[in-house]
Amino acid sequence: FSIALSKLDDRRVASGRDFSENGQLKSDAILLSEESANALAGALSAPGVAPTVTKVEAKPYTRRPAAPFTTSTLQQEAGRKLRYSAQQTMSIAQGLYENGHITYMRTDSVSLSAQAIGAARAAATSLYGAQSVPAEPRLYKGKTKNAQEAHEAVRPAGDVFASPSELGSKLRADELKLYDLIWKRTVASQMVDAKGETVTATLEISSLPATADVAFSKAEWSASGTVLSERGFLQAYEESKDEEASEDRASAGSEAILPPLSVGEITAISEIAAKSHSTQPPARYTEASLVKALEERGIGRPSTYASIISVIIDRGYVFRRGTALVPQWIAFPVTRLLQERFSDLVDYDFTAELEEDLDRIARGEYKRSEWLHRFYFGDKDHRGLKDVAIAATEEIDARALNTLEITPTINLRVGKYGPFLEVTDEATGEVTNVNLPPELAPDELTPEKAQQLADEPPVVDRVLGVDPETGRDIVAKKGRFGPYVTEILPEPEAPAEDAPVKKKKAPVVKPKTASLFQSMQVETIDLETALTLLALPREVGLDPESGEMITSQNGRYGPYLKKGTDTRSLDAEEKIFDIDIAGALARFAEPKYAGRRQASALKTFEADPISGKLILLKDGRFGPYVTDGEINATVPRGMSLDDLDFEAAVQLIADKRAKGPAPKRVAKKKPAAKKKPAAKKTAAKTTTKKPAAKKLATKTGMPKKLTITEEGE
Repeated sequence: FSIALSKLDDRRVASGRDFSENGQLKSDAILLSEESANALAGALSAPGVAPTVTKVEAKPYTRRPAAPFTTSTLQQEAGRKLRYSAQQTMSIAQGLYENGHITYMRTDSVSLSAQAIGAARAAATSLYGAQSVPAEPRLYKGKTKNAQEAHEAVRPAGDVFASPSELGSKLRADELKLYDLIWKRTVASQMVDAKGETVTATLEISSLPATADVAFSKAEWSASGTVLSERGFLQAYEESKDEEASEDRASAGSEAILPPLSVGEITAISEIAAKSHSTQPPARYTEASLVKALEERGIGRPSTYASIISVIIDRGYVFRRGTALVPQWIAFPVTRLLQERFSDLVDYDFTAELEEDLDRIARGEYKRSEWLHRFYFGDKDHRGLKDVAIAATEEIDARALNTLEITPTINLRVGKYGPFLEVTDEATGEVTNVNLPPELAPDELTPEKAQQLADEPPVVDRVLGVDPETGRDIVAKKGRFGPYVTEILPEPEAPAEDAPVKKKKAPVVKPKTASLFQSMQVETIDLETALTLLALPREVGLDPESGEMITSQNGRYGPYLKKGTDTRSLDAEEKIFDIDIAGALARFAEPKYAGRRQASALKTFEADPISGKLILLKDGRFGPYVTDGEINATVPRGMSLDDLDFEAAVQLIADKRAKGPAPKRVAKKKPAAKKKPAAKKTAAKTTTKKPAAKKLATKTGMPKKLTITEEGE
């Protein structure tokens, strides 16, 4: 068995919990250097050195089952066990609920009805025996702040729980996994405790070999392990733990498999090793741990946890890296602005209090109009949103807000087109901008990394030569959407002072531009190739039947042929220049999509658990994406393709599937022009002019405008 060193000369050896957030030792524990640890390992490896068991302590161990699922705990556990996103979990649960397999899935309650308790106990008794359930039913009480307990916990529906095996043929794979999770958790919640014994063993060497490199005379090791005598509810279900908690337990060496030991027993050392360990920062939020944090702080409701996470991902404030949520740079100035200008509104306590006030309004304790008036205009004890918003918009320094200092000479700027480094030369004061790799996370931009990026040679435009027809310079560049070639237009001449002012603006002349093929590079392209690209579209020849010109060109979705309004895609960019009229006519004779080019797979993963089809990583026109042949999901900007594994690919496809197809745009019908009625000839008569009758407002698709005035209207 393995056991870790715990004390030297009766002083604890430092572990991860002995360090502060800044990496400083905050206790009197001994911090071993690599040199002293290696010297100690050498001394312990000497012949005749063997630790003696000095203490074996056994304590009873009891573990209670977890409560049935609430919305929050369902999302957390599905995220940890099944790797489902919060949105995916809620989408699947919605389907299970609508089909009558589970109860309502938006709830804060952990209580079960008498009917459900009876069904859970019956299922446990049937599977694990009468001894698997306690004499009295287990009752649970929620601890969630601002809990809404109108519904019972999420559980299988009915007074008899259908087992997962009974529903196997009726549910999709993802639905069956979630139902199985809910079924096991509910049944386990009514089972007996798991019981056993926790044994802690201490081993000691009271006299270490004396060497010049070892300053200690006594060493002590300790470890603990748990042996279960009754598995109880663990026969049905075991709750997962957060990654951070698991890492803490592992680093502390709190769990070990121990053989039977007795005091005074001398053990032999088969191997001894000095291992370095660095304290790790807190683990990034996953969707599961973020839902838990929202619930603990009283932010949101069961129905809003998934949408909160979807919003911050969809708006680009965070991106997924595996299961972790990583902030984007745009999140920092937005957060700074909110904290500096709207500090009360983003305070955790305010959010929780707002939820309580909304509950009071729902119960009739507050009048909503009075509450809204106070919230917007304020009173003697409360500053209203109106005054806060006016003050917040005054004198905002956008440049300072979007600037983060990395080093005295390097600032990070968040611009319109993304983050970049602003590097100032200390000698000349010259400022240059350096683009950031999109996959670089904010915590990975250390001062050393920033300096490395700043020291890299800048990407300069390559002047390829002069176009013999126009006399303009042709330049190869690297742009935001890839490499391209373009012509440099001459500066427009300034109009003469006495020239008459023209009413119409002169048409803007745009330079000719063409994207490079995938096989081309800015560093190697020559003038002849650039001119060929700029000359596109190329005329292939006339269609003998229609007399229309067929052209070949490169477009938004790749290379293609065009004849009038009809098009056909080509399977290779080189065919733009190689295809002849016979090949073009043959291509137009084929169905429109028969020759569509298929993106080659960059990676091939295992089959998707829902569709059963292989998942491929491909490079599309608008960037990399994963697909199972049915669902295409874009790889988020910032996610490294090297880090994209099977679980992440399944997650992306599942999220896209949960969102459903994009709504189709419906063209608005123009109202038919009204015909003027023919003028009627009538006899002249004297009338009194009446005021025009008020027209009733017609309903439109536009939302009504809500106006709050100081009179409270």
